Amino acid sequence: MRIFKNKHFDRWARKQGLRDDLLKEAVEEINKGLVDAELGGNLYKKRIATRGRGKRGSTRTIVAFKSGHRMFFIYGFDKGERANITEKEKQALKIYGKTLLDWPDREILKRINACEILEIEEEK
Repeated sequence: MRIFKNKHFDRWARKQGLRDDLLKEAVEEINKGLVDAELGGNLYKKRIATRGRGKRGSTRTIVAFKSGHRMFFIYGFDKGERANITEKEKQALKIYGKTLLDWPDREILKRINACEILEIEEEK
């Protein structure tokens, strides 16, 4: 399964100290069905602990995910900044997530080359 993050999420994650290895751990948990909320339309909320804080007081991520296909980290927020996303944001993220998951491989490559999305490389 290929794992991606959009440019906006990548900038936010770096500020939060969310390294790719933490995102990979979250992906493993999601693959096991350990999500915090299923938002519908292949959209999920997943808490990720950052250094010095447990999951309860840490970051929330929104991912678009199709099992065995692809996963995109598309949005993140700190619990201290806001409690949740709004219904309007959720609907927009569902549309965005569906678009990403439906992209053919050539579109993915085009977006990677344009630095709009980044692939989280699997360790070999």
